Amino acid sequence: MTPSILIVGATGNTGRAVAQTLPELLQSSSTLSEHRIIALTRSSDSPVAQALAKRAGVEVIEQNWVEITADWLREHQVARAFIASHNEPNQFAEESTFHLNALNAGVKYIVRISTTAANVRPDCPAYYARQHWAIEALLGSPEFDNLQWTSLQPNVFSPFILAPAAEFIKKYRKTGEQDTLRLMTSEDAPVGLVDPDEVGVIAAHLLSQDDTSAHNKSKYVLNGPEDITGIQIVAMVEQHIGRPVKNVSYKDVSFIDMLYEYQYAATRQSKNVIYSIRQAPETAWEGKCSTSTTSKEILELAAPKRTPADSLRALLEG
Repeated sequence: MTPSILIVGATGNTGRAVAQTLPELLQSSSTLSEHRIIALTRSSDSPVAQALAKRAGVEVIEQNWVEITADWLREHQVARAFIASHNEPNQFAEESTFHLNALNAGVKYIVRISTTAANVRPDCPAYYARQHWAIEALLGSPEFDNLQWTSLQPNVFSPFILAPAAEFIKKYRKTGEQDTLRLMTSEDAPVGLVDPDEVGVIAAHLLSQDDTSAHNKSKYVLNGPEDITGIQIVAMVEQHIGRPVKNVSYKDVSFIDMLYEYQYAATRQSKNVIYSIRQAPETAWEGKCSTSTTSKEILELAAPKRTPADSLRALLEG
């Protein structure tokens, strides 16, 4: 059996683009052209999984990644891996277990998805950002020197920020009525929204490098090609509906109430911990998440091209 490259969450937000992009990149590799690609999914019956299964060199496996052991990784001869973990309060426990098993199984290189670079620090109020900091600290320790890794720190994903604008437009087109347009962005702070597919493309380029040592222990900041402010999002909406937006709520994080009520209220998760997500956008409101922070290596590998206007159009067509 030939060595493999594992894609955890191959049907997910960023993993799908990794699985779609990597096969072609491997064909031109001098050292990886014979590597198999294992696309991991929770449901091999999903349309995305079935489409991936038809691609040459891709094997779709139904497997919960949190249950992957070192023996499983050895059995499938995993040499490299991509992982985009969940952001649940137990993320550190589960993702660190994956990395420890990868180390013990002899995996050579991992590309992982982190979060907004300005938040990846030990004193960030938002709990999940501290978890990403802790994972990077763990991987950067001497005990993990035999496992090369790159952590991608994408700014906030454009569909997440622009979804309220798309829903506002769709409702207006259907009913002619306007609700309050609720935007997580501030009025005037520039934010470099990034499309998750383009993050996956970057990950695929890293995984296909013949020599990964140049990217070992690197933390790369990803933004889209241009900044946008809350006021500019409102202007885009007005272009689509042909009239002024009546009511706008900036810096709106009211979605956290719904998130807690429907996802966590019935669990034993700490409300205090979950509600710390409210403070995650503060660095963006302070102007710390603009395109000026993009790592030069990202621009050299595969510079993101999808603008906020492109992402909004995609949401309206979807």
